[in-house]
Amino acid sequence: MQKGIRLNDGHVASLGLLARKDGTRKGYLSKRSSDNTKWQTKWFALLQNLLFYFESDSSSRPSGLYLLEGCVCDRAPSPKPALSAKEPLEKQHYFTVNFTHENQKALELRTEDAKDCDEWVAAIAHASYRTLATEHEALMQKYLHLLQIVETEKTVAKQLRQQIEDGEIEIERLKAEIASLLKDNERIQSTQTVTHNDEDSDIKKIKKVQSFLRGWLCRRKWKTIIQDYIRSPHADSMRKRNQVVFSMLEAEAEYVQQLHILVNNFLRPLRMAASSKKPPITHDDVSSIFLNSETIMFLHQIFYQGLKARISSWPTLVLADLFDILLPMLNIYQEFVRNHQYSLQILAHCKQNRDFDKLLKHYEAKPDCEERTLETFLTYPMFQIPRYILTLHELLAHTPHEHVERNSLDYAKSKLEELSRIMHDEVSETENIRKNLAIERMIIEGCEILLDTSQTFVRQGSLIQVPMSEKGKITRGRLGSLSLKKEGERQCFLFSKHLIICTRGSGGKLHLTKNGVISLIDCTLMEDPESTEEEAKGSGQDVDHLDFKIGVEPKDSPPFTVILVASSRQEKAAWTSDISQRMFTGPRPPGNVADANGYGSPSPFPWGTALAISLGPPGPLSLPH
Repeated sequence: MQKGIRLNDGHVASLGLLARKDGTRKGYLSKRSSDNTKWQTKWFALLQNLLFYFESDSSSRPSGLYLLEGCVCDRAPSPKPALSAKEPLEKQHYFTVNFTHENQKALELRTEDAKDCDEWVAAIAHASYRTLATEHEALMQKYLHLLQIVETEKTVAKQLRQQIEDGEIEIERLKAEIASLLKDNERIQSTQTVTHNDEDSDIKKIKKVQSFLRGWLCRRKWKTIIQDYIRSPHADSMRKRNQVVFSMLEAEAEYVQQLHILVNNFLRPLRMAASSKKPPITHDDVSSIFLNSETIMFLHQIFYQGLKARISSWPTLVLADLFDILLPMLNIYQEFVRNHQYSLQILAHCKQNRDFDKLLKHYEAKPDCEERTLETFLTYPMFQIPRYILTLHELLAHTPHEHVERNSLDYAKSKLEELSRIMHDEVSETENIRKNLAIERMIIEGCEILLDTSQTFVRQGSLIQVPMSEKGKITRGRLGSLSLKKEGERQCFLFSKHLIICTRGSGGKLHLTKNGVISLIDCTLMEDPESTEEEAKGSGQDVDHLDFKIGVEPKDSPPFTVILVASSRQEKAAWTSDISQRMFTGPRPPGNVADANGYGSPSPFPWGTALAISLGPPGPLSLPH
């Protein structure tokens, strides 16, 4: 027995659903049964050369499938009615689908509408792939014929254009020949009619001399105008403006090169090292050190290319639109600036690993680095926005008020200054909070007042605390002794509201002294405490006039006095000045912060004393020894 052909049932079902949705023809038809005894009404759907039939139009799975490739579809005459037929035959229209294979029974179908029958016959007749291929071949022949016609027309048009060009060349040649003939004719006529008179020759010479003089005077006048403009303030301003622009291009090229070295010589190699089997550094530390350095490099590469393109069109220089593109993207510097100090701390911590330190020195020894360290490259982006502000100041100083770029450059400068102020405020506040947290963590007993965000750090340093005698008098006779200097050495921290006095413990930790947290509101400062001549002689000249007294009268405890001795008169003046200011004026903004042993002074950097500090884990705080 011959086996049936297996089909991919799932794929056939999906094609049936596609035929239900996008079929060429869809509708109900009556199909003669296999035993030719009765007609069965089915819902048919034609998709390409596949004819599906379903039990009804709501069926989701086809009941059967006919392959129409190579078949012939024609109208069929109505059969003779049977005696027992109940339906009138004049309402039925028949058509058959004949398959070319032997012993293949024809598919007999019928419908009630003649138009519907004709449309089904036409659709099935054109469903064959062979028919489509024949039509495609005919269309390709027509297309190739049209291409030949187009190529022929192009050739003819080219020949006509060549003929026109040859005709124009011939016309120009004839015009030149006619002009030369006319000149020759005029020359012949002039030689025949004009007499050789001495006066005429003198007039020609005079005209020629006058022509030379007029040309010389015109050139002299233009030379004077140009020289006057070159010496004018406007020309000098334009020269300086161009010099500023060219310097800006050179500085931008140098900055892009620095960022390129930072990314290619340090960032990317360290990323690869962090992915090694025994990484000397983690990916988190690499991200903390470099943050968005690669993004900053891409941004300035684009800006540099645009700037170089504008310079190439000199003397027409339009720079304002470049700053319009750059300004919205400069906010990425805020994150870098806030993270800068934290990145340096992470780098210092990683350098304690010998493998990392050795690898970093290998990177820094490359010729591109020119003996510069990684810290130097990480600091370069900190000065870029201030450099842009200075450049725009110089550019505006040499740009006339009526210049087309004046308003745009002024707007760019104001936006950069606003961004710089925002970054300065954020960094100053962050620096102060981090400084307070670092000091609080170093104090073993803890200090809750440092957790107040309004507490502003002012200065820190080493002072000597003089003990009091039992009767409450100052033992100034021991001020010069070495034992007192060692025993009485205190680490003092001045804040906007409090003075904290600590002793140094083991491992660099600090201990609060008795009455070591002093509220400045309850204090009275005496810069030159009274002393007798004997005490002054016993104290020695090396500590004379270096001590100052702080009287404290707290509300909830008995009053007491603290005597502190500075190492120099300058240091004493700095301490007493800062303490007196905090006692009478309260806290000051954190923009002026003193270092460990110096006076409070404005930072030379664009954003605070530490350039920029993030709110990451505070690193070790340096204390004077």
